[in-house]
This record gives sequence, structure tokens and C-alpha cells, in this order.
Amino acid sequence: MLSKKKPKKGSKKLINAWAFYDWANSVYSLVITTAIFPLYYAALFAENNKILFMGHHIKNTAMISFLTAFAFVIISFISPILAGIADFLGNKKRFMQFFVYLGSFSCIGLFWFNLDNIYTGLFLYFLALIGFWASLIFYNSYLPDVAYPDQQDKASARGYSLGYIGSVILLLFNLSLIMQPDFYGISGTPGEARAYAMKISFVCVGMWWLIFSQISFFYLPKGEKKTIAKKNIIFHGYRELKSVYDLIKIDFSLKRFLLAFFVYSLALQTIMLVAAYFGEEEIIWSSDQEKTVGLIVSILLIQIIAIFGAIIAARASIKFGNIPTLFVANILWGLICIYAYYIYTPFQFYLVAGLVGMVMGGLQSTSRATYSKYLPNTKDTASYFSFYGVTEKIAVVFGMTLFGIVDQITGSMRLSVIFFMLFFLVGGFLILSINIKKGKFNNNKQLA
Repeated sequence: MLSKKKPKKGSKKLINAWAFYDWANSVYSLVITTAIFPLYYAALFAENNKILFMGHHIKNTAMISFLTAFAFVIISFISPILAGIADFLGNKKRFMQFFVYLGSFSCIGLFWFNLDNIYTGLFLYFLALIGFWASLIFYNSYLPDVAYPDQQDKASARGYSLGYIGSVILLLFNLSLIMQPDFYGISGTPGEARAYAMKISFVCVGMWWLIFSQISFFYLPKGEKKTIAKKNIIFHGYRELKSVYDLIKIDFSLKRFLLAFFVYSLALQTIMLVAAYFGEEEIIWSSDQEKTVGLIVSILLIQIIAIFGAIIAARASIKFGNIPTLFVANILWGLICIYAYYIYTPFQFYLVAGLVGMVMGGLQSTSRATYSKYLPNTKDTASYFSFYGVTEKIAVVFGMTLFGIVDQITGSMRLSVIFFMLFFLVGGFLILSINIKKGKFNNNKQLA
């Protein structure tokens, strides 16, 4: 029987319980966002890739891009508000639970997503996206509550590791379900059985997310109430972001870094979100079965290689500095975009997936580390990283919107990818320009 006594801050039990939420939620980002849902969504529009929306015929991939962008608009808007209210009430666990339940039940509801209820299905996809990202606001904010500063790096890494392991386990199970539906008692034609297995995968994600999150909820504290004036509850989070922005404006290096980060994140996050849709639509597969296996395997390949990419980038940063490492990573991303424009075969797609994994892991991890090194000496790092997170989310809004517009106008995802090559090049040169004027940390070898 589970003990009712809550573990203390810094205890292994509490840190593990916090990190276990990564195990619970990461299946959403891998199965729904990246791997299986894009395959199912594309299969729905195999005969007609247009959706009638508000009197306009919109390409299916453009539609999902616009919907994702709108979801991130909502997330960017509500994040500071939710954080402020939760701080005032001192009950962020309830907020986290609400969004976990919203997201997990929406995933389960995707089981009934078909062409007859396309708008309901898209709305559930939208709600699941909101639930996932909003729950992370509160999950991330728990880190200082469960671990002391000298424990936080290891705690964060533990969460990442658990998330990777858990999501891969469920994805492999879902892959076996899709490839061998007969073994699981799923009957029908190959296409029907595969589609039904994909829908069961959505239910698996919702149940996994819902059930395993209870372990975190059982041990996590209610949350500490902060002294915020009642009239300032709603806009407390915005005031914190405004104060950070005012400080960033007068720091050349930090300001220039965030501008570069916004530009290349716009391209990076968008390409990661649409990678499976690109593989489904633009690559010539010999059969539906090869396409299903190939796309899922490529996603796994990206995740696994991204770990090594992060390690290599970290070592490169130590030897050559963060700025040169980020510059090279952006240039490599631009070259990958050019190469992706010309690929048609599964082998070429696997090669691109490997290259994407290598550079993706390096660019993301080095960006976070570089930002941390540019921060002024302050105890309020949470507000700075909140600004960093909002910057990244707004970049997704612009990126997905631009991708959808180019895709809709040209009818080609290839042209959209080559378009984003420009953002990596601009981002790279903005990063390099930091050293034109001496910033606060530019004498630090690891940065310059």
C-alpha cells in the first residue's frame, strides 16, 4: 500500500516521481505528433487531399500546419496567465492534472477520427496539443520544488531518459500492432486492419499518459502559494516576461542570440513537426506496409542519433566554442534542406533522417546551454527560461503558418522545405554576428 506521507524536497523518491511524468507524456510527442498520427491522417486523404473549411478548399497538410500554429498561439497566450494564477492559488498540481486529462482523453477520442467527423477529429487533435504543452508548463515549474540546484541537472536528464525509453517502448508495441494486426485479433483487409490498429494506438497513448501520470500526481506537492496581489493575478506572468524583456534589450549578446534563436527555431521546429507528412507524401514507397514501417523506423532513427548529436555538439562547444558550433549546425541544417528537396527513395529518406537526428540534437542542446551562459547573474532564471520558451513557441506559430501558406499556394512540401533553408542561413549568420560587438561573455572561450 502506498504511503500517504509525501517525500521531502531533494529525496530520490520525489525526484523520480517528478521525472516519471516524462515517461507518461513523451508517448504523445512521439506517437501522435511525430510518427503514427501523421500516417493515419495522410491515409484518410489518399483519394482527395483537400478539406473544405469555411468555403475554401485547403490542402490536408496545410490544414494541419495552420491548426498546429493556432494551437501554439493559444499556448503562448495562456502560458503566462496560467503560471500567474497557479502561483497565486498555490495549487499548480490541479492545473497540471486538468491539462493531462484534457490531452489524454482527447487522444483516446482520436479513435473515432474519420472523414465523416473530420472537424471533430481535428478539434480533438487541437485539444490534445493544448493539453500536452500546457501540462509541461506546470511540470517544468516543479523542478525547483522537487530538487535542489545541485540536483536539477541530473533530475532533468533522468526525466529525458525515462521519456525516451517509455515512448520507444510504446511505439515499438504500436508498430507490432500495425504490422501484425492478425496476431492481436484485428480482422479486415490489410488497409482496414492497419487503420484500425493505428486508431488503437491513439487509445494506447491516451491510456498510457493518463495512467502513468498518476504516479507523479500521487507524490508531487500541491504547490507553494506566492505573495501576488489579487488584482495582479492574471497579468503577473506577463509582467515577469516584460521585466525580462527590458533587461534583454540592453544586453547586446543576449538580444542578438534570442533573435537568431527565434529565426532558426522557426525552421527547426516546423521541419520536425512536418517530417513524417513529408515522408508520406513526397517519398516513393513500394507499398503501404513499407511506408508505414519506413516512416516509423526513420522517426526512431532520428531520436536515437539525436542523443549522439547532442554529445558531439557538447564536445565541439568545449573545444571550439558555442558560437562556432551553433553556426556550423545552422549551415548543416541549410544543406540538409537543399538535399531533402531532391530525395525520392526510402534510402535517401533514411539518410536524411540520420543527418537530421545528428544536427537536431546538437542544435537544441547547444542552444539551451548557450542561452544559459549568456544570462546575467540572477536567481530568477525561471523567468528568463519562461521567456526562452515563449520565444520558441511563437517561432513555431510563424513557422507552421509560413509552411502551410507555401504548401497551400504551391501544392508542394518540397518547396516549403527549401524555403526554410533560408531561415537556417540567416539564423547562422545572426549567431556569428554576436562576436562583431563584444558582449558580456564574448571573452569566454566556450562561447566565442
